Amino acid sequence: MTAKLDNLEYLVKAKLPTVTVERLSDAVVLHVTCEQLLDVCTKLRDDAELDFKMLIDIAGVHYPNREKPLEVVYQLLSVYRNHRIRIKVAIDDGCPVPSVISVWSCADWYEREAYDLMGILFSNHPDLRRILNDYDFEGYPLRKDFPVTGHYDVFYDPELQRVVRRAVDLSRENREFYRPQR
Repeated sequence: MTAKLDNLEYLVKAKLPTVTVERLSDAVVLHVTCEQLLDVCTKLRDDAELDFKMLIDIAGVHYPNREKPLEVVYQLLSVYRNHRIRIKVAIDDGCPVPSVISVWSCADWYEREAYDLMGILFSNHPDLRRILNDYDFEGYPLRKDFPVTGHYDVFYDPELQRVVRRAVDLSRENREFYRPQR
């Protein structure tokens, strides 16, 4: 396996000299900027020696303590060559990433999911809207700074005979409830 990864790493460095390549024990990772993303993805798909015709997944990662707190991770597969590669794009909150739908049409739902759950914006996406959460949902539930219980509690009130939404209140009278009583 290491010889195969060595060969892939060598190929990528030769074909994409401006891209930062990181070699892990089980993967080759490309670190690209938003400006490089579409060119790199097109080259990886169209080059016969690389042949990454399949986009497996797009994921968002939140690192709240980093200078650029969000990262978009693309997993690619070459079925014919039987190798995988990972692309990472670090971005600021609110900074749009170019959509890769023009390269892989299956990116549509993956990008919508990353937008809905992580708040990652994709420029030139034909239909960037929520896919899993309600349209009036506030926040992005997979970010590390999202409260565990959410911002609102939604429940049916039998007296009002309708669904009611109220802010979550996590206050407690006795905050020392783990200490033994004397």
